[in-house]
Amino acid sequence: MRFISLLILICMTSVMVQAQEDSVKKTTITMATLYSSNVSYYGQATNEKLPYILINATIRFPIGLYLSGGGYKLLNYGSGLSETDIGVGFDHDLNDKLSTGIAYTRSFFPANSPLLQAANENNVNLSVKYAWTWLKSSLSTDYAFGKQNDIFISLTHSKEIGIGSLFNEKNSLYLEPAVELVAGSRHFYETYTIEKSKRNKANGKGKSPVSAGNSNSTVTTTVASDNFNLLSYNLKLPLSLSRANYIAEINYQLSILGSKAETELKHQQSFFGLAFYYQF
Repeated sequence: MRFISLLILICMTSVMVQAQEDSVKKTTITMATLYSSNVSYYGQATNEKLPYILINATIRFPIGLYLSGGGYKLLNYGSGLSETDIGVGFDHDLNDKLSTGIAYTRSFFPANSPLLQAANENNVNLSVKYAWTWLKSSLSTDYAFGKQNDIFISLTHSKEIGIGSLFNEKNSLYLEPAVELVAGSRHFYETYTIEKSKRNKANGKGKSPVSAGNSNSTVTTTVASDNFNLLSYNLKLPLSLSRANYIAEINYQLSILGSKAETELKHQQSFFGLAFYYQF
């Protein structure tokens, strides 16, 4: 709760400072619909493929404060929503090149969720972005907490490349390749293995106890790591078509996990996605 209180205090302070500066701007609402071939948690994915559809709405006020809410549905798991979330955040431009942000998100997962992130229902994010002459850099820190507690740090470099127009001059086509390095802790994985064991037993997939006389059988126990290590290298290639009020996107992501990754996670994974954003 201290993190939530701190976030609210920072937002209120920044609101009072910037209210007059941003009075000429308008409030916007952005609706987003996304499809992805698999769930990625900081570049990590399980061997079980989990394609999904996500719907999100964000209302952004002129002072930099924004509220968001949404949810997504795993296409091959269960009949109801697989996750819903609400969030609040604040962005501030220090100058033309440097900006900062703070946000809090609360997620809700069903029982025995197959998602890696289900152990961490809360997330506090701090970010700093800088626009260099020829690329953009972003440093982001996440504190994820709930059943477990984890910290993640992400460093991203990206470059927007204009390709031209499509159909007519009002549409802009561009590519924005990005390279991302993610480091963090892995306490969330302990809860994931426990929940998976429960699901397997409920589905009749639980293993029988190992007989003492069976020398060919082994029992493996997975223990969450307390170390802070490199989690993944991520290459992102989004191709976007934008107009005044919308952006349509096709994206690809290649993720390669660090050397300390758990054996059950796929050490190299490709993600394909489609996205559509409309702003009112």
